[in-house]
Amino acid sequence: MKKLVAYITTGYPSLDFTVDAALALAEAGVDTLELGMPFSDPVADGPVIEAANLKALQNGFKLAHLFEASQKIAPHIDTLWMGYFNPFYHKGMDNFIAKAKETGVKGFIIPDLPLEEAKPYKPAIEAANLSLIDFIAPTDTEARIKDIVTDAKKFIYLVAYAGITGAGKSEDLQPIIHNIKKYSDTPVYVGFGVDQTTANEKAKGVDGVIVGSAFVKVLLDERLSNTQKIRKISSIAKEIKEKINT
Repeated sequence: MKKLVAYITTGYPSLDFTVDAALALAEAGVDTLELGMPFSDPVADGPVIEAANLKALQNGFKLAHLFEASQKIAPHIDTLWMGYFNPFYHKGMDNFIAKAKETGVKGFIIPDLPLEEAKPYKPAIEAANLSLIDFIAPTDTEARIKDIVTDAKKFIYLVAYAGITGAGKSEDLQPIIHNIKKYSDTPVYVGFGVDQTTANEKAKGVDGVIVGSAFVKVLLDERLSNTQKIRKISSIAKEIKEKINT
């Protein structure tokens, strides 16, 4: 069965909501949860996730809130922290490794940390039995794909198009999927632009999909109560999980 990874922004609209939403997504069939670490300059994210980042920061988000929520979430669903490298650098990767072990989080997704800059950190991360997720972009050459995926752990994050999340572009990913699978048996999950309408098509040839903006749009919808938001993202998760497996 193909897997569904869901991204939500930690602390928006509230920390209690984040915990409730995460547990509801687990019940709805989400296999892995990306807990987004709000950051002021989320360079890989489109306007939807950027807006949620900003609102969470305005609400007073601190890293301590991420750790607090993770303690309540990670025992119930496979959890990763998704964040930009700045906080990891300033607080220390060793600190994040220790907090991940303490809370039960399984690893990190750091989109602005390329292979060459990630290498010094990988040994300590892997020694702690955690994963640092590797990214492949449609612009990567076969030689670079080989370098990136040879030691990839947990899953490989295939970016569906060059650009930012939520843009909904479309590219033929089959040649790049072929090249990835030539050099690695690690599962390949596709992200960027995956929602209810694109999930079935995007899932072709891969082992799972990563969905962010489709969920965060609901979190930003101030016409909905928190209960309605959770009900809606659960429904979206169920629909996408069904579509990628039909």
